[in-house]
Amino acid sequence: MIYRAIGIMSGSSLDGLDIAFVEFHESAGKWEYEIKAADCYPYSEEWVKRLRGAIQLNALDYQLLHAEYGHYIGEQVNAFIAQHNLQYQVQLIASHGHTTFHAPAQKMTGQLGDGAAIAAETGINVVSDLRAMDVALGGQGAPIVPIGEKLLLGNYNFFLNLGGIANISYNNPNKYIAFDVCPANRVMNMLAHEAGKPYDDGGQIAASGKLNKSLLSMLNDLEYYRMPHPKSLANDFGTDVLYPLVKGSGVTTEDALHTMVEHIATQISAPILNLLKNAPPANGALKLLATGGGAHNRFLIERLQAALQPAGVEVVVPEKNIIDFKEALIMALIGILRWREEYNVLASVTGASRSSIGGAVWIGQEA
Repeated sequence: MIYRAIGIMSGSSLDGLDIAFVEFHESAGKWEYEIKAADCYPYSEEWVKRLRGAIQLNALDYQLLHAEYGHYIGEQVNAFIAQHNLQYQVQLIASHGHTTFHAPAQKMTGQLGDGAAIAAETGINVVSDLRAMDVALGGQGAPIVPIGEKLLLGNYNFFLNLGGIANISYNNPNKYIAFDVCPANRVMNMLAHEAGKPYDDGGQIAASGKLNKSLLSMLNDLEYYRMPHPKSLANDFGTDVLYPLVKGSGVTTEDALHTMVEHIATQISAPILNLLKNAPPANGALKLLATGGGAHNRFLIERLQAALQPAGVEVVVPEKNIIDFKEALIMALIGILRWREEYNVLASVTGASRSSIGGAVWIGQEA
């Protein structure tokens, strides 16, 4: 079977809307893919402000934003299709939306971006609300990308996504394990803004700073890091818990970024070393695939490689399209699996009572 789908991702770092058009080939349960076109459409300052402030809105205004943002996504998809001459080629759109509320303990997760509005704007069938079924089944609803890692990128022992939040997957043949690790780009970008930069390009600012051991100890001592997996983080853990601790320490921006890099490297490496000790792979060299915006931060990758060196884990940074659009790629696959009515969220990862076929379907085509 051949499928041609668009996957859409809006990360917690609010860099922009990632859109990828992917052609998938499925034969006897084996999947191959080719990213035919991909772009990031940066948010205007107004959209950044509105998405960031969404959780402060009353119920009516939140729902109005949900609808308006859905139409905005649809407009961006139409522009993407026109830009890349993809008219009549896209069979399905899978939209993750932009996460606002995430309270799996109360069996609730919320993503802005009305799937019906996207379908209405584009005239193409849409799958949205990808996390909702898993959360209803008692799961964390996160991470959801492991199904794509397993089916599309299975030659690595570990998969690391360095987005607004860092999450890790362990490709263990006995039990696929994944969980959110710690805040990453969202807090790093907030600190870079203080230096007049949208982000720390290559980690240059962080590399120029010094480690503040007392701040590092304070960050590493947060209760979440002692919790067992499966577990997931809401965006506000970074913005409302971690960032105030960094700012309250009074360190310079350079030292804050340097210490944050060390914190991220520590929190990623610690569970990896623990997993290898308790559930080592059968054989072969150990490799970790690093993607997401943070994979462009050379200083962070260097510190992570140093932290994993004792266990013999090699950190692999792939080509740019995979770094930047892995999540959009996997959203497209999740949408296709939903259309095929096959499992697209793994209970072994999220802690749900069972694996599920997640996503709401909106028929954008006419009968």
